[in-house]
Amino acid sequence: MPAKDLLFLHLRDLPYFRALLRSVEAQFYQTLDLPAPTLDLGCGDGHFASLTFARPLEAGLDPARASLREAQRRQAHRWLVQAEGAAMPFPAGYFASAVSNSVLEHIPHLEAVLAEVSRLLRPGAPFYFCVPNGRYFSELSLSPVLGTTYTHWFRRISRVHHADEPPVWEARLEQAGFRLEKWWHYFSPAAMRVLEWGHYLGLPSLVARKLTGRWILAPARWNLWLTERFLRRYASAEPVEDGAFTFYVARKPLS
Repeated sequence: MPAKDLLFLHLRDLPYFRALLRSVEAQFYQTLDLPAPTLDLGCGDGHFASLTFARPLEAGLDPARASLREAQRRQAHRWLVQAEGAAMPFPAGYFASAVSNSVLEHIPHLEAVLAEVSRLLRPGAPFYFCVPNGRYFSELSLSPVLGTTYTHWFRRISRVHHADEPPVWEARLEQAGFRLEKWWHYFSPAAMRVLEWGHYLGLPSLVARKLTGRWILAPARWNLWLTERFLRRYASAEPVEDGAFTFYVARKPLS
């Protein structure tokens, strides 16, 4: 069976900059072991899970009711739960794996959330997540011109509270009871600048979403072929030393 075209599948539903990043991240999960039951922390509208995983994940959790209503229509999770990450209504050791895709960077107080994920995972269970690192800000194209004011503004509009390097995350994980097994940087500085400009060039998609409930009005290849052709060069899942995002594989120790 041919591999799914993850870039186009995301591009037909999302603004191009989000489609680019999510399609790269979706590729990582295709080779990762994900034993059931699985917790999807910060599942949002379920779009990412619906395209990424070969089966419905057992539990999708998010604090936003509107997002969960969309996720229910996509049926990418067996159960959907509205709750905060620091107080999840599951018994200890319930899950055999957990994922959190581009979510943790948006949570101001991480320690309680990581401790709660640790509580819910069984010994030996993997925890996969990805977050931006410091190059998310240092590689912005307009920062050299507009200075720290622009960097702070971009931080606000993207709601990123944490853009840290692996040693910082390793310390957080160890404090919560995890062992960091491996990590890799991805999404080149050039791809990061494509994402940056997408926040502005994607404004027509935002208008379409407000008026119709859809980001893309004509989700067909004839309408998206030029955008798709441009993005292909940046949609690589190969690790890059100076990537602006980092993927982490952590595990709950057996003892």
